[in-house]
Amino acid sequence: MNAAVITTHGGPEGLVLAKRPVPVPLHNEVLIRVHAAGVNRPDIFQRKGHYPAPAGVVPDIPGLEVAGVVEACGKDVTRWIPGDRVCALTVGGGYAEYVAVNAAHCLPVPDNLSFTEAACLPETVFTVWHNVFQRGRLEVGEALLVHGGSGGIGTMAIQLGVQFGATVYATAGSDEKCRFCEQLGVVRCVNYREMDFANVLSEIRIDVILDSIGAPYFERHVSLLAEEGRLVFINAMEGRYAQLDVMKLMQRRLTLTGSTLRARDAGFKSNLRESIERQVWPLVETGTLRPVIYQAFPLAQASEAHRLMESGDFIGKLVLFVTS
Repeated sequence: MNAAVITTHGGPEGLVLAKRPVPVPLHNEVLIRVHAAGVNRPDIFQRKGHYPAPAGVVPDIPGLEVAGVVEACGKDVTRWIPGDRVCALTVGGGYAEYVAVNAAHCLPVPDNLSFTEAACLPETVFTVWHNVFQRGRLEVGEALLVHGGSGGIGTMAIQLGVQFGATVYATAGSDEKCRFCEQLGVVRCVNYREMDFANVLSEIRIDVILDSIGAPYFERHVSLLAEEGRLVFINAMEGRYAQLDVMKLMQRRLTLTGSTLRARDAGFKSNLRESIERQVWPLVETGTLRPVIYQAFPLAQASEAHRLMESGDFIGKLVLFVTS
């Protein structure tokens, strides 16, 4: 099969098309003939050598989410059969014509969704649902602040927050991106290149903050949080270490939490998939919830997709199409 392979750690030029053996599914896996694969920031980190694949996972083919058709099933798989349209969360290997995936980490692709759209859902929905709604415990009527609101995670967090009755605020890096976030339902989006979001939102008590920036925003986040507020980290792109005034934490009963997804065990991901299928997937099936796609690239141009992602000059998701 063809696969986009990391030949050397560093720039996008190290991601090239190469031949690899077709995976053989284990007893609890399905083999998916991939039609499309989502591009995510962890793929960039893996290409640079900063986010290695877990043990037992193909180390040089990135890709954490795919959509396609079930080609074959392991002996213990009962839900899926060859020919089923599925999208799936993977631990790697998605930038390829075939990938073997735990059958319990797959979701059905509704007829109203293309494979290109479906491939953009698993990583973002799993991440947002767990962090904003399970760890962050976002409730109807609460205020949610989403950083990087115009990106893949951001656009999904905004849509889900709005759908589940929250008042959503966001930050983004340009006026155009801010306008787009507001079209998705954000009450106020702050252009962080021109204004300090903490000053703009200082009169608002935020219940949940979804943060991928880390240390530089920490004190401002603590100042914005309402009593019983929850600060949820999904990355620390600009710094890992921050100082905490413990008295503020105690006096306002704040919760600091966060998570990573790739390294979590299969059972956790299966339970998360069940929750998503029950509570989020009806929105997908009715067309209420759809990914925002900026551009689709052929698999052979995976390096170009990475260049665009690193530039930040896009809104929503980038995706690779593998077969027609």
